[in-house]
Amino acid sequence: MKYQINQNQCGFLLKDGRFARTLYCGTYHFVKALGYEVVVEDMEGAVKFDKVPKEILLEEDKAFAGKVLGIMVPEGHMGILKENGVAKKVLTEGEYLYWNVWNRYSMELLDMREPEAAGSVSKACMAQIPLKYYKKIEIQPGELGILYYDNQVVRELETGTYYYWVYAKDVVCRIVDLKVKPLEISGQEILTADRIGIRVNLMCTYRVVEPRTMIETIKNLENQVYACVQLVIREYIGRYRLDELLEQKEEISRFILERLRQEEKDYCIEFHSAGIKDIILPGEIRDIMNTVLVAEKRAQANVITRREEVASTRSLLNTAKLMDENKTLYKLKEMECLERICAQVGNIQVGGGALLEQLRELVR
Repeated sequence: MKYQINQNQCGFLLKDGRFARTLYCGTYHFVKALGYEVVVEDMEGAVKFDKVPKEILLEEDKAFAGKVLGIMVPEGHMGILKENGVAKKVLTEGEYLYWNVWNRYSMELLDMREPEAAGSVSKACMAQIPLKYYKKIEIQPGELGILYYDNQVVRELETGTYYYWVYAKDVVCRIVDLKVKPLEISGQEILTADRIGIRVNLMCTYRVVEPRTMIETIKNLENQVYACVQLVIREYIGRYRLDELLEQKEEISRFILERLRQEEKDYCIEFHSAGIKDIILPGEIRDIMNTVLVAEKRAQANVITRREEVASTRSLLNTAKLMDENKTLYKLKEMECLERICAQVGNIQVGGGALLEQLRELVR
């Protein structure tokens, strides 16, 4: 039987199932009836011939050994196979054999026994590695990461991107937001000292200052801070009557902030501000307050009206006294009145001379 092996191919000759020799570019004739068999494969990628152990091929044919790259990845390590200098494939534990003729292969061995070693691997290699072999941790600006190996604190992580192998140890990172956060408490129902139920809306801001202690001692921080602020509001508002609360709204905000700062160490935080947004009254109380406000404004309006009337009357009295003492001034006032009358009348028809005489007397 004729066998043609091209330049980019390699043949493996078997005699009665046993490896005989390696065949390279050329034409060969073997009688299949005599137990000969030829396996041909392209010299590219991994060596696929597996009918005999790879060790036999390497030992019995030195030329074959020069055309392949043998790779062994030990336990706890990972291999990055590079083709012509470019990362192509991840190799886990075991032995591999690649043709090294037309494409040049090389291997970068990575040690996964130390989690921090992943930080020295290039991004091109990391892109080829499945996520199950490592953990990627991203810390954004304004955040802090607490790194744990097997539930033991290792270090704090600042802003940046980190990679850790998870082969030997369980790697966990707890990320804490250190930025100032708002906390709004809406519709908090509270009884005043005079047994009037009101609703209070409050806004406060805080930030975490002891992240490691907070992680180890506090669960559901926001819920606990919410409950703390609620208790402080009740503690203050329950002491005063409704009228007193409405008069000292700004003082309520100052007291609440001072009181919260006394509690902040227990929650590993720092309060920056606190203030009452709204005090919402029940419908009946709101109607009564509106009625009282309207009555007060009406009383004020009446006082102003009376004051203006008195001032107007006093002005008229002073004018009358001056006119009584000064005849010329009295005459000018009469002429002013006549001018106003004439301004409002288009035509004047006079039937007798008496009215004309009176007008002449006025203008004299």
